[in-house]
Amino acid sequence: MDKFSAKQQIFVDEYIIDMNATQAAIRAGYSKKTARQQGQRLLTKAVIQQAIEKRLDEKKEELIMKQDEILILLSEQARRQATDYQVVLTEKPRFDDDGNFLGIEKKPEIVEVPTQNKDAIKALDLLGKRYAMWTEKQQVENITPVFVDDIPDDDD
Repeated sequence: MDKFSAKQQIFVDEYIIDMNATQAAIRAGYSKKTARQQGQRLLTKAVIQQAIEKRLDEKKEELIMKQDEILILLSEQARRQATDYQVVLTEKPRFDDDGNFLGIEKKPEIVEVPTQNKDAIKALDLLGKRYAMWTEKQQVENITPVFVDDIPDDDD
């Protein structure tokens, strides 16, 4: 694989951001006048294409949860350590400057609440399935095979 310059490496990094070759070329330090042509030329190079594909694969890999992360999040839910957010309406009395009651003011507020029981139970269920704790009993019958000799003898 051919080596490429620092400017080309910057182009690869910048191209990943918005997939715009012209803008990536400008941000990489190429002239604004020739950025479009430079960007297109760089995209035709095999080494640049390979570097872009590698970076896209790395980026995709970062976005996908791994098993350990899933198990940690499920465990936090099951232990009710995870925080949930809910919107509640709070009611506060309103008064004017003279202290006269004007009415009740209702305002939505976001509050933190612990994981709900139903979510904890679902997390426990999923963890139990992961560790094969909920295997159902199956009745297996012992069947003896019967062999039938149906191949004719050669009388040659």
